[in-house]
Amino acid sequence: MSSHTTSALTLFLVFFALVGLTGVTVWVAYIDLGIWSTPVAIAIATLKASLVVVIFMEMRFGQPITWFASSTGILFLILLIGLTMADIVSRGWLGVPGK
Repeated sequence: MSSHTTSALTLFLVFFALVGLTGVTVWVAYIDLGIWSTPVAIAIATLKASLVVVIFMEMRFGQPITWFASSTGILFLILLIGLTMADIVSRGWLGVPGK
């Protein structure tokens, strides 16, 4: 198995990018974006998770089967979240029984 190394500069740059994106997340939390608040927060979280997986977990040097397995897990997560959101959106707001 070949050994890949990531330079210290790359690791520090990704670290500072993650810290900066965390600051952006906090900043966006205080801004009223209406219905876009959640999608923006999820997009920032997805970017941060992608940086961690690709750089710190060294997926960029991974074998194709590793990419396939992680992609399958991500697609399954997207499917579960999508179906859950479809169920929530399709329901009407029901009143509390007995009131």
